[in-house]
Amino acid sequence: MTTATPSTDTPGLSFLRYVLESIIEDKDALIIESKLDELGILLTVQVSDRDMGKLIGKGGQTVKALRTLLRLLGGNLQQRINLKILEPPVS
Repeated sequence: MTTATPSTDTPGLSFLRYVLESIIEDKDALIIESKLDELGILLTVQVSDRDMGKLIGKGGQTVKALRTLLRLLGGNLQQRINLKILEPPVS
């Protein structure tokens, strides 16, 4: 059973949106989707091509830190929260 949940009720979604809107420049290109399945919550993020480097960070440090924080947040709620980064759309 997989359900897409666009609402901000999903654990970690509002946190992730707040952090990413603070990091990236092209806020209109930010797309965050959440899916709930038997493995937990999957947050999928897509940003513009020019913001991809900011999202990943030097050596992947930024995205690794985000994943760690989301895992901690999920652990407090007995939920598994995963973060997936999608390739930017080809323009």
